[in-house]
Amino acid sequence: MNILKTLLSKASPVLVAGAISMMLFIAGPAAAAWKPDGTLTLQIGFGAGGSTDTLGRVLAKVMKEQTGWNIIVENKTGGGGIAMFTGIAKMPPRGKVIGLGVNMPVLVNLVRRPNELAFKLDSFDYLGTISKAELALVAAADAPFDDLPGMIAYAKQQGTLAVAFGAPPQKLLIDVAAIETDTNFNLVTTKGGAETMKLILGGQVMVGFSSGEHFPHAEAGKMKIIAGANAKRLSYAPGVGTFVDAGINAYVDPWYYLATTKGTDAVALNAISKAISNALKAPEMKEIARNTIKNDPLNLGPSGTRKMMVDGVSNVRILFGQ
Repeated sequence: MNILKTLLSKASPVLVAGAISMMLFIAGPAAAAWKPDGTLTLQIGFGAGGSTDTLGRVLAKVMKEQTGWNIIVENKTGGGGIAMFTGIAKMPPRGKVIGLGVNMPVLVNLVRRPNELAFKLDSFDYLGTISKAELALVAAADAPFDDLPGMIAYAKQQGTLAVAFGAPPQKLLIDVAAIETDTNFNLVTTKGGAETMKLILGGQVMVGFSSGEHFPHAEAGKMKIIAGANAKRLSYAPGVGTFVDAGINAYVDPWYYLATTKGTDAVALNAISKAISNALKAPEMKEIARNTIKNDPLNLGPSGTRKMMVDGVSNVRILFGQ
């Protein structure tokens, strides 16, 4: 390096410019040819068989086929991705391990117990998103209301209304609606969308949340969509309003996102994020996303993913009334 500096100091400006251009020319292909040093591990923050696991395993398979990289998948369960991201945050930034999780459990923990977590939002380099889960508030087809304002008016008239939910963020969303509209709701806990659908069909509750479990029942004329719970309207029901449309200042946006240890080499980050982006365009990924979460792949990219997380903290604070 010292010899190079000496030669450049004695060379003409034209030669210096040429030398720099040559070094950049050589570095370009090297960056494009980056590959993991050994194995790239995709960790999944949930157990085998669920939607996150299914999406992650197909993503890893397609990435391996397209890049030729040696990619393995590991399930790292605990706390809805908290255990996995804790481990990744503490790892050396070597570009060898990336994590796939869902934003909502992480955001809720960052808001509720930030001092107890081993990581912060800035503990990671963000790589992209696979897609988001579209969440709907659905009701029995014969319910005496067709939208969220109508549901609230009915609940006020009756004194209360039973609403089933399968995850804490869904409860928080109804809690915000109750506070902002001065309405009483009787919240019923379920193990997920499938159980919620059973309660609606059985008449135990009139309303509940669904991330796609309602599709066959809606097609059979047994259910209807009352509202979208995401920030934007449901892609499959754009004519149905959201909680925000109804004047309720909150939403739930579950995203499947990927991140790795903060400080990972920029060349590695670029290569991995591009590999993710390319894989999500494959027909196999589109098919599994549509079958699993009833949505197309939707990649926000590295900067968009980070913004989604930052904005998500503010939204979760609203859900908790902070």
